Amino acid sequence: MQVRRGAAPAEVVAEARRMVRAATSADGVAPLSDEAVKAIDTDADSPVIHVWSTGAYANVVPGRDGEPSMIEAVVDPERRREGLGRSLLDAAFAAAKQEGLPARVWAHGDLPGAVALASAMGLQKRRELLQLRRPVGEGHELPELVVDPGLTLRTYAGSDDDAEILRVNNAAFDWHPEQGGWELDQIAERVAADWFDPEGLFLAFDAEDPARLLGFHWTKQHDADLGEVYIVGVDPQAQGRGLGKLLTLAGLHHLARRGVAEINLYVEGDNTAALRTYERLGFTRYAVDVAYG
Repeated sequence: MQVRRGAAPAEVVAEARRMVRAATSADGVAPLSDEAVKAIDTDADSPVIHVWSTGAYANVVPGRDGEPSMIEAVVDPERRREGLGRSLLDAAFAAAKQEGLPARVWAHGDLPGAVALASAMGLQKRRELLQLRRPVGEGHELPELVVDPGLTLRTYAGSDDDAEILRVNNAAFDWHPEQGGWELDQIAERVAADWFDPEGLFLAFDAEDPARLLGFHWTKQHDADLGEVYIVGVDPQAQGRGLGKLLTLAGLHHLARRGVAEINLYVEGDNTAALRTYERLGFTRYAVDVAYG
């Protein structure tokens, strides 16, 4: 296995992307997250560690604020059952340790092969990220959206909203390894993305204090058939007002009007309050990603 911090060779980048496409097609689930796919092609100053050999690739993305670094890996479907997965992860964990980085590895879909490999390596489940889905359309109608007269619900009006979105996001997700600790650049990056729709970003304010954001729901549409509850954030000081359900439902109605057949979302497996809200809105478990350590 070869290991390099910073930028991987161009041919490794191309081959890693090809393997991601091949594994996604073979398994029905992407082996790498969006963040890890972006990390395949990094510059020389990047802290990302690349590990590869013929038929296998992994990267190690350092965690923030003391959170574990995350290893994400892919093996060419045509090269499975050759011991490449074990060698790849051994090398990735060793590279992280050499850099002084505590690390975990994501198993997207927690497929049987990943479960068996984790067991063989003595790894244990440290985190579960659930994917829930619900159909929309005829026969799968949504509850009526009723806005409390004490609230004002509107959509994104431009960059003047960014500071309040950032404040609520970081307050709501101060515990979250990826969603917490954002800066304005991360909002600007998403607003500039091809998928961004200002009519799909809902903001809730107290009617008596229209400058202070109480919560938001950022939706995403992946294609004609699939929409996503991308982020629902509620200011901890505004908990207990039913904002999570209200904002989620506003986004669901928006995506339904866009004509999607199904809506998905991701939620931490131990976030019981959010799970209850989503289950009451008709979501059921679709898949699970597991972080092993």
